[in-house]
Amino acid sequence: MDRLKAGLRKTGSSITTVFTGTRIDDELYEELETALLVADTGVKATEHLLQDLKRRVKDAKATEPSQVKTLLTDAITDLLLPLQKPLAIGDHQPTVIMVAGVNGAGKTTSIGKLTKHLADEGLSVLLAAADTFRAAAKEQLAVWATRNTVEIVSQQGGDPAAVSFDAVSAGRARGRDVVLVDTAGRLPTQTHLMEELKKIKRVVQKADGTAPHEVLLVIDGNTGQNALAQVKAFDDTLGLTGLIVTKLDGTAKGGVLCAIAREKPIPVYFIGVGEKLEDLETFNAREFAQALLS
Repeated sequence: MDRLKAGLRKTGSSITTVFTGTRIDDELYEELETALLVADTGVKATEHLLQDLKRRVKDAKATEPSQVKTLLTDAITDLLLPLQKPLAIGDHQPTVIMVAGVNGAGKTTSIGKLTKHLADEGLSVLLAAADTFRAAAKEQLAVWATRNTVEIVSQQGGDPAAVSFDAVSAGRARGRDVVLVDTAGRLPTQTHLMEELKKIKRVVQKADGTAPHEVLLVIDGNTGQNALAQVKAFDDTLGLTGLIVTKLDGTAKGGVLCAIAREKPIPVYFIGVGEKLEDLETFNAREFAQALLS
């Protein structure tokens, strides 16, 4: 909780200052509206939260701004609850997880942290270096593989779909619990690269009729509303099953999770609130809301 509070301080401080006054009036709600929009909560989620909050204040007969802050925590929790869902492993052998994201979002690092998380739970992981597009991506993934003592499947300048196929086949043959496929970082506007993602997904399905079992998108919390646009674009192309939101510790735009909950409620499996391996945390709606407004 302390790590989470520290990580969300930049976003939360601008919102909590609203509650330092002595009265619950229109001015308080106006200031709160501004603070939520500045935190990239988005227009739809902000309107929803303000309406919900006013109803809660009326029902609770609240008279102090500090009470309003507590009620806002409840409102944010309820808004974010649909995003709270555990990553389920074990229904398939192996569980194939395809990971996408634009360059710079922290995709490969998140895969490394996720590998550590899964290994800590006693699961055997195989990594697929299907990001053949970016120089040194394979090497970066190999470092994580070594650090987590897991196997990696890669090819020198290989076709990303072929690497993915080999990795899923190897995962099945070797009885691995999880196969993590690292795909090339791309912008949703790069049509040829988005087509390549579709191809990887099709080829993975050929290697294992039920795969991929999860299609995750890594988004950078710093990008705010732009992250929401990425979620929509990648979901249209791939049919996302979950999100990993990184770099929330370095941003004042953590409100974007509320925007996602309102406009594209895809489960957030993990959030990143720091550089360390253990700073990839399972998303919990109430803990997030409490830390945000602490």
